[in-house]
Amino acid sequence: MKMNKFLHIVVLAAFFCLPASAQHTDSLCFSAKFVNQELGVFLKLNPYAQDVTIPGQEFYGQLPGYMGCDGSSFCWPVVSAHVSGSKATLIMVNDYGSEDLSAQLSQKNDTLFVFTQLKGSQLKVPRKGKWLKLPRVFELVKH
Repeated sequence: MKMNKFLHIVVLAAFFCLPASAQHTDSLCFSAKFVNQELGVFLKLNPYAQDVTIPGQEFYGQLPGYMGCDGSSFCWPVVSAHVSGSKATLIMVNDYGSEDLSAQLSQKNDTLFVFTQLKGSQLKVPRKGKWLKLPRVFELVKH
């Protein structure tokens, strides 16, 4: 009889623990590097541990992430990130601290995400000596 009760307890514990661990694994989908090759930009993000360091700009410390561009050290540090379901809300500033914006990163499938600027300054990156304004909505591929 004691073994039967023990077995029931183990089964119940497994029943309640499995969904929580599966949910935890799914919730880590925003911890990655996301790339848009056409625009030449990437987003390195870890809103969970908030342990991303910007190469060459370590004085910012550990952050939730940053958006960078190919061929330049210019970036948009992510100063705040909050994940809710299949969306992450980001607050970003340029690395001069003169402009800021809020954006949302939405998951379309396992590898495709949509970056949508919600409000604030226009997102732009340096390209060949000029500022390239990025679209308010663009796709990023998870790498």
